[in-house]
Amino acid sequence: MRPVVLITGASAGIGSALAHVFADHGHDLVLVARREQRLAELADAIAAKGCRKPAIVPVDLAHPDAISLVGDGLAACGAEPEIVVNNAGFGLIGAAADIDHAAQLNMVDLNVRALTALSLAFIESLERHRGGILNVASVASFLPGPGMAVYYATKAFVLSLSEALHHELRPRGIRVTVLCPGPVPSEFRERAGDRSGGYPPFITLSAQRVALEGYRGLKAGRRLVVPGVGNKLVPLLARFIPRGAVLAAVGLRNRRRV
Repeated sequence: MRPVVLITGASAGIGSALAHVFADHGHDLVLVARREQRLAELADAIAAKGCRKPAIVPVDLAHPDAISLVGDGLAACGAEPEIVVNNAGFGLIGAAADIDHAAQLNMVDLNVRALTALSLAFIESLERHRGGILNVASVASFLPGPGMAVYYATKAFVLSLSEALHHELRPRGIRVTVLCPGPVPSEFRERAGDRSGGYPPFITLSAQRVALEGYRGLKAGRRLVVPGVGNKLVPLLARFIPRGAVLAAVGLRNRRRV
């Protein structure tokens, strides 16, 4: 079986940038996302640079049978994961009681259930290739999130799970890194319903920089990567500022985004 890097949520934003970074460093790719046309365009763009053309597996990872479908797609192209990159995910802005409940549960299915399933589905393959797992969380992982309560909670889960897997899987030769970016110009804000003017430039980074730092962190075996000096302050300040003040500040910021 051909060793590949499996990247979810690859059709845009950080996922697309991660695909380019891994391909530029000589990895064969299998790309997963809902939008087949966008995946095909990305695969063509990577091939146009002289890299091996990625295989694509168009799947909605929130679907109950998604992991089996991904496994079928890998088998169809004679591949098994050397590295799993769990980037797929989305957020929704607004009070949890007011946002459509089914949409929020769909967010949990994608951000939590699918990520967990893919993190655990290919352990034997990852061990065989001494590969790894790169899980994309957020600086939101370190904070309570009124105004995006379910999204922040899902990313806190990703951080906790990834740090624990880093410890558990290290003796088996599997690296696990959690990438916690701050704001990135991408489709995420539009899908989340963010109508604000964005974030200050000192904490906003390009998807390309975030992807490269995530790649380097995984290769170095780092447990946690928080790109950007400004964003590194978030987990630090969250330790010392009273929780009530953090709740109030995050809630105020998220209300301004609606």
